[in-house]
Amino acid sequence: MTRKSGDASRSTIRDVAARAGVSASTVSRVLGGVYPVSAATRGRVMRAVRELDYVADARAKAIAGVGTPTLAFVLEDITGPSFAHMAHGVEREATRLGHLCLVCSTEGDVRHELEFVEMMRAQRAAAVILVGGTADTPEYRERTHRMADSLASAGSRLVLCGRPPLDPGAPVTVIEYDNEGGAYTLVAHVLAQGHRRVLFLGGRADHTTALGRERGYLAAHRARGLTPDPSLLLHGDFTRDAGHRLMRQALKDDLDFTAVVAATDMVAAGALTALHEAGLTVPGDISLAGYDDIPFARDLHPALTTVHVPYEELGRLAVRTALDHTPGSPDEHLLLGTHVVVRDSVGPPPAR
Repeated sequence: MTRKSGDASRSTIRDVAARAGVSASTVSRVLGGVYPVSAATRGRVMRAVRELDYVADARAKAIAGVGTPTLAFVLEDITGPSFAHMAHGVEREATRLGHLCLVCSTEGDVRHELEFVEMMRAQRAAAVILVGGTADTPEYRERTHRMADSLASAGSRLVLCGRPPLDPGAPVTVIEYDNEGGAYTLVAHVLAQGHRRVLFLGGRADHTTALGRERGYLAAHRARGLTPDPSLLLHGDFTRDAGHRLMRQALKDDLDFTAVVAATDMVAAGALTALHEAGLTVPGDISLAGYDDIPFARDLHPALTTVHVPYEELGRLAVRTALDHTPGSPDEHLLLGTHVVVRDSVGPPPAR
């Protein structure tokens, strides 16, 4: 029986998939047009769409401007404090401009990300905002360029926040903050206190955000004519547990350092706990700095010296630029500044 668009039991993408004998993701691909699909499969899906009045109803609403226009915010981990603040900025600005904001947490699953973007294209979302660093590979650039083209063909816009830019000419907006510059200024501040053995607790070796902060660490040393000991560069992820584990390992290995720069405030929090557990004081025995300036950084004991990233403003700017773009316009690249927030966790090295 064919369902009418006004029926309370409105058909879903799963209903279409069941009628066509395919998966829901295949229906999404047919409607999104990002992936090639066989003519036979496309025919079955579109026949089911017509019989259930599925896409005709959704597209008619989007084209006619009926209902609330939508923005999509896609991130890897919704529990990360910095991402939560960016999401807050996106949601507040979207609400101010009369848009509904949908949030998708992919947990690093590329297929999930692609399927969500396809769904947003099919529903004529005004923009899709992808957030957070990633591995900058040819596969990433090709995949993301394809998403940008697909969204642009539907009158939408792809916005990359803190992600690597694409090749020139892609219909995408890139909004970044001075990731490397922030790390450079922070490490320069630590070195200015007299430290020469600075342990760096970084992120994944292939992660663009982690690499930017590591480049800043190295550049600050070079600017002072210093070559950091490679044994003082440790890699993990951006979590509290990683900071705790790496700090304990550094102490167990008896590495020689007087200061620690952590790639995030969460990593710094874990490192601080490990230092306290070892009976060391901060900054009396070891100085410690973080990155991000998430709210609890000021409530640690001691309060954490860190780099302030304007995450909420990044989210707001992502929404404004996405909605202000001219359909079909090429790439645009915006860069926000960062600055060091000096608190109590960094001091001169102890006398030896």
